[in-house]
Amino acid sequence: MLHDVVDAKPLGGYRLAVTFEDGVHGEIDVAVIVPFDGVFAPLRSEAEFSRVFVNRELGSVSWPCGADLDTQVLYARIRPDQSDTQAPAAS
Repeated sequence: MLHDVVDAKPLGGYRLAVTFEDGVHGEIDVAVIVPFDGVFAPLRSEAEFSRVFVNRELGSVSWPCGADLDTQVLYARIRPDQSDTQAPAAS
């Protein structure tokens, strides 16, 4: 089951507070799940990382540089007991 992200806020460092449409919420340390190279390279800058937004069309956490995170992986990090996937973090 897919779970859309409805809110994402930077918390400092490379952490995000993420809320899903079903009310599940928690913190994610992005540095643990993605390498900061390729499309993610600009996110090494905390200023760029803090420009995070929710792409409403995709229901995902995104950045202006084109990076986004797989919502299934984020959900699995917050609610491993409710996840049915072990998909890669980046899309």
